[in-house]
Amino acid sequence: MAAPLELSCWGGGWGLPSVHSESLVVMAYAKFSGAPLKVNVIDNTWRGSRGDVPVLTSEDNTVSQPAKILNFLRKQKYNADYELSAKQGADTLAYIALLEEKLLPAMLHTFWVESDNYFSVTKPWFASQIPFPLSLILPGRMSKGALNRILLTRGEPPLYHLREVEAQIYRDAKECLNLLSNRLGTSQFFFGDTPSTLDAYVFGFLAPLYKVPFPKVQLQEHLKQLSNLCRFCDDILNSYFRLSLEGISPAGQETVDANLQKLTQLVNKESNLIEKMDDNLRQSPQLPPRKLPTLKLTPADEESNSLRLSP
Repeated sequence: MAAPLELSCWGGGWGLPSVHSESLVVMAYAKFSGAPLKVNVIDNTWRGSRGDVPVLTSEDNTVSQPAKILNFLRKQKYNADYELSAKQGADTLAYIALLEEKLLPAMLHTFWVESDNYFSVTKPWFASQIPFPLSLILPGRMSKGALNRILLTRGEPPLYHLREVEAQIYRDAKECLNLLSNRLGTSQFFFGDTPSTLDAYVFGFLAPLYKVPFPKVQLQEHLKQLSNLCRFCDDILNSYFRLSLEGISPAGQETVDANLQKLTQLVNKESNLIEKMDDNLRQSPQLPPRKLPTLKLTPADEESNSLRLSP
């Protein structure tokens, strides 16, 4: 009997089984390959490291990062690429590298750096999955990590300023989306009628960008103009994730959205309160510690004390 496989990942919303791209990649590949994963959605009771999500655990192994998890599943005979030719396998690696180099920086910016998107959508959603008071700290830390990653990979000469970097990463992302659209064409999947690793990666990257209702939608608008990529995401959601999502009615989704809006207001109020407390502490006058006066005894007092202390 095969060892049970458990996947710990970020949860879903807006019609998605997960709003986290890397979690979606693994979930989609498991569906395509038939891997019997038990999905554990992390919430505010999770005690593991959220930087490692998604995490796959079996009896003797714990694996993180999508590429390593997919390799582990292949070794367990769950292979979505067994029908691919050597050339198609090479194309898969090339397109995954393209996604990570050209599309990922713009996605990180859309979710974590663009202030309107971060404060109204990203921060409240992730804060709801993290226990207090870490919910007030970790989203900001994740945002800084995303910005540092963008600047580390793209903030090189001649792009010295953040605005120049932003303009370039969005140009690259739109070019990447155009290439993906041209490669997919009218096919159901990227290599014919059967989904593979590349389909899992493209779906994982595009579905959150397609479905999450951001107020700033520069990249999202471009994606929605590429109808075959939108159809590709919808087909995978309907064919492979419909049973896990169909229990959410439109009225239920409205309730979820309303609760998220309330949570947004609450998190922002708490953050503002903490910032004001920090400002007040910094602005309050800092008095030096008071020194206790030292008492000097006269010769007569010393003689009197020595008489009282003697046995």
